[in-house]
Amino acid sequence: MCGIVGYVGRRGATDLLLSGLRRLEYRGYDSAGLAVLRDHALRIEKTAGKVQALADRVFETWSPKERSEAHMGIAHTRWATHGAPTQANAHPHTDGSGEIALVHNGIIENYAEIRARLEAEGHRFRSETDTESLAHLIGACYEGDLLQAVCAALKHVQGTLGIAVISAREPDRMVVARRGSPVVIGLGDGETIVASDAAAVVAHTRQCVFLEDDDVAVVTANGAELRNVHNVPVAREVSRIDWDASAAEKGGFAHFMLKEIFEQPDALRNSLRGRLDAGQGTAVLSGLNLSAREMASVDRVVLVGCGTSLHSAMVGDYYFEDLADIPADVEQAAEFRYRNPILSPQNLVVAISQSGETADTLAAVREAKQKGALIAGICNVVGSTIAREAGRGVYLHAGPEIGVASTKAFTAQLTVLLMMALKFGRCRRLSRQKGLDLCAELERIPELVSAVLARNDQIAAVARRFADVRDFFYIGRGYLYPVAMEGALKLKEISYIHAEGYHAAELKHGPIALLDRQVPVVALLNDVPGREKTMSNAQECRARHSPVIAVITEGDHEAAALGDACIEMPRASARVAPIPTTVALQLLAYHVAQARGCPIDQPRNLAKSVTVE
Repeated sequence: MCGIVGYVGRRGATDLLLSGLRRLEYRGYDSAGLAVLRDHALRIEKTAGKVQALADRVFETWSPKERSEAHMGIAHTRWATHGAPTQANAHPHTDGSGEIALVHNGIIENYAEIRARLEAEGHRFRSETDTESLAHLIGACYEGDLLQAVCAALKHVQGTLGIAVISAREPDRMVVARRGSPVVIGLGDGETIVASDAAAVVAHTRQCVFLEDDDVAVVTANGAELRNVHNVPVAREVSRIDWDASAAEKGGFAHFMLKEIFEQPDALRNSLRGRLDAGQGTAVLSGLNLSAREMASVDRVVLVGCGTSLHSAMVGDYYFEDLADIPADVEQAAEFRYRNPILSPQNLVVAISQSGETADTLAAVREAKQKGALIAGICNVVGSTIAREAGRGVYLHAGPEIGVASTKAFTAQLTVLLMMALKFGRCRRLSRQKGLDLCAELERIPELVSAVLARNDQIAAVARRFADVRDFFYIGRGYLYPVAMEGALKLKEISYIHAEGYHAAELKHGPIALLDRQVPVVALLNDVPGREKTMSNAQECRARHSPVIAVITEGDHEAAALGDACIEMPRASARVAPIPTTVALQLLAYHVAQARGCPIDQPRNLAKSVTVE
């Protein structure tokens, strides 16, 4: 949600800032703006709409000299929280003097109190945003030192924030800070780039520092000096980003989402690489940092996540109970800390988040830590907050995911969860032979996904037949029940068709009342346990004239006979089947959205990294 880019160096800041914003467009936003410093004065441009609209305004109204001679600036894409997506509400915001400009990700929870106090002191506000209250507060604290002003202001602020601040009075440095919303500082040669996501940095440098909560940094062309909110020096290690800018390009595909769907065989190979022990029939997951004795003593697993990650947690629930004989629960992360969960030191809480910055999941990690449970994170982004605060876990290594609708991160999450369950199972009652068999199944996953991708054209043809309907249902059982929910989520995210995923048995407990010729049902009829009963549910749909899109195992003529259209899957075990089946449903959603002319990579109202609760 939202995006920040900042630059200090010898190059022209304006074009670099606009380029950085384009690399962050996938995060979801509805307005954009920038501020640069030239001749000891701020030049600000902002607009509702896309980055291209901002770029057009800049190139129409700024001279080439104005664009090239500014060597420091900040820029922002805003996902509206407080106030509509208008030019006035777009960032950057300034203080009362107009000499301090700020961009902000997150939410200032006590902004109304701050605003009321400042208005009583004579401040006049020009927007509806919470962010402007912080800009004015910094201005009220300013006495010639921007760092001191930011530190003083943050002591009065409640909420989440990632900020970058510049002042016309201090032309060679900016101040950035983080509390709950990511900030990365890229260290270049005579230049420093600040961003909310490494995607805006990797085109310039791979040497990065990730701020931690309540870090404040003074950024100059020569690097960054880190302190905490009390202005005490702190040290953070320099990390190297292990992917380059080309990984965040479309590479000839029409959309990032389609590219990332087709990257899944390689992404899953990366998730699996070096993690299977073919001798002992187990997984090698050193990041868990748990001994066999400690794993054997875990008496309960709680999996927490939101959205797509919640669906992967639901599959993980089956994995841990079936393979490791450990009771497992799935918790919606946003509810976890508010329901006062019962946890013990023998409980393992697994926090699942693609970005590693999901606010609700991070709050669940902190609550579980407070209650003394073991914590493990499953994240894709190295150095993310959840990865750091969990202290143990497994990285997905799926590579950068740019499309807002998650694809390869989800299948990588399932793969990692299956390996984790295998690891725990081998420390308990799972035999070596069963472990070896599961290792063999895991090794086949990239091949199975490739087989689904080879059917892309057939799936596209099915999608075009049903692209004009208003409602979709998805049904499945067992391991495929969460897959049905994920398939429905993908369709609604990018096509704007109302779609719901149900356990197949639940269809007749209410939803069946909505079935008719205009409501197709995607029935997951893979040849795994539960198939026969789901086939009966598909018959119930046909009896009510709903078209059935049958997802079947290749060669299953009985299941195929139930479908008005069929999508064939390669044969796979019940545990592995969710992964190739998910890929087929991703393709179905993609081609439906494409047929409807939807903005697939940037669906309305959605954001890639949800950093507010």
